[in-house]
Formats: sequence, C-alpha cells, structure tokens
Amino acid sequence: MTPEQGPLIYRQKRITRLTHWVWAVCLLFLMFSGFQIFNAHPSLHFGKESGFDYDNAAVAIGAVQDGDRVKGVTRILGRDFDTSGVLGTSGGAVRAIPAALTMPSTQSLATGRVIHLFFAWILVATLCVWLVFSAINGHLRKLIPSLRDLRNLPDDVANHLRLRFHHTSDYNVLQKLAYASVLFLALPLMIATGLTMSPAFNSVAPWLLDLFGGRQTARSIHFLTMLALILFFVVHMVMILAAGPLNEIRSIVTGWYRVDPDQGGQDDQSA
Repeated sequence: MTPEQGPLIYRQKRITRLTHWVWAVCLLFLMFSGFQIFNAHPSLHFGKESGFDYDNAAVAIGAVQDGDRVKGVTRILGRDFDTSGVLGTSGGAVRAIPAALTMPSTQSLATGRVIHLFFAWILVATLCVWLVFSAINGHLRKLIPSLRDLRNLPDDVANHLRLRFHHTSDYNVLQKLAYASVLFLALPLMIATGLTMSPAFNSVAPWLLDLFGGRQTARSIHFLTMLALILFFVVHMVMILAAGPLNEIRSIVTGWYRVDPDQGGQDDQSA
C-alpha cells in the first residue's frame, strides 16, 4: 500500500497553520530588508569595536579595481574570494548583496529599517500568541523530543538519507529537533540580538550588551542566525518535496494529513 491509501487525520491545528503562514511572510520580508540594512555596512565583526580605523572584520563584502574591471571580493577570516557577479558586484553595479535580494531594490537604509522593524514586531507578537495557545492545546509538548525519540534518532537519520518517510500523526525526531531549534532557539536569538542593536532598548536592558559582547557581536550573530534560517527553509522545502508535497501542503493549509495505512485515524479537531 502507499501512504495515499491510509486514513486522513486532523494533524495541524488552526493556530498552528495561521502562525506558520504569518511567520513565512514575516521572515521573507525580514530577509530582504535585512540584506538592505546589511548593504549599508557589509561586514561582520565580533567584539565592541569596528569602523574605518579597524581591520578586524570576520566577513566583509566589497569591490576592488582589477585592471580595467571592478571585481567583487568577499573576505572570510582574512582570506579573499572572487565573488564578482554574485557578491560585491552584480549586474555591473558595485553592491554587496544584489538588488534582487534587497527590499527596496534601490539603496535605502531608512526604508529597509522601517520594513524590517514592522515585520519584526509582527513576528514577535505572533510567536507570543503561538506559545500561549500551543501551551494550552498541548501542541507545544509534541515539539519536545522524548528520550525514546532520541534513541530512535540514528534510525530516523538513516531513513531520511534513504528517502524513506513514515507518515504518522506525530512529528518524527528530526522534525521535532528542527522545529524546536527554530522556535525555541533561533527566533528568540534573533529577537534578543535585534534588541541588543537598539540604543533605545540598551537603556532599558543594558545587560544585553554584556551578554552578547557588544552591538557588533550581536549584529554578527543576528546575521548568521538569519543564514541558518535560510538553510532550514531550503532543507524544509526539500523534505516537503521528498515526503509528498500534496500531503504536506494539505496538512498546513487545511489541517488534514494522510497517514500510513497501519497508523489508524486520530481525529483531533481542537483549535
């Protein structure tokens, strides 16, 4: 039998589906506007000092004159890489991140910051709503891996590498680890480092500066966490395509998910 012959169960609650799509939209706008903000100072530093008098960038994207052409250069830990056409220069223009990946596409730090902060606060509010409702309806517990889950981790990794997926009412251990990492680690870290970069918030909670080692370190952690979320999104989409996109998308749109024939039906229609 194939998974399509199994029963349909109500797997994703309404609040989970709603917040999922709000987060997806918010993170899309945050990424594009974040790249816009990064273009104003396209380098990452660790510590409390940076500027024109310092050459201590861990990562820097720029351009140099190379004969009769301008070459894009990305420096990572002191080593230079030619990234012309992708980073540093693109479409014949000198620009750290290409215009197609920034919002707005023209260079406007002020507009980028307005967009970024608007969607950042929507993300924070939605995350708080999700935490409250998920704690009440029990969804939160389903994201915490148990000892039994962790013991099954090697088998689950092997099954994923072989593209063998089990369609059940519960998340598998890799899903639990991935979703928990995003919801309980990556997003709170993004929020905390974002607040650390705010001089206004520093006056309310100056201890955040000490916790993250200064604004420059917080900015670097913020940016690297964003890259990790992009990687999560890519892997997430690959897994959806591999596990059966129609079933997975139906689950997050309507809540109904088709499980393997031996799983039986569990109809949970609570919000």
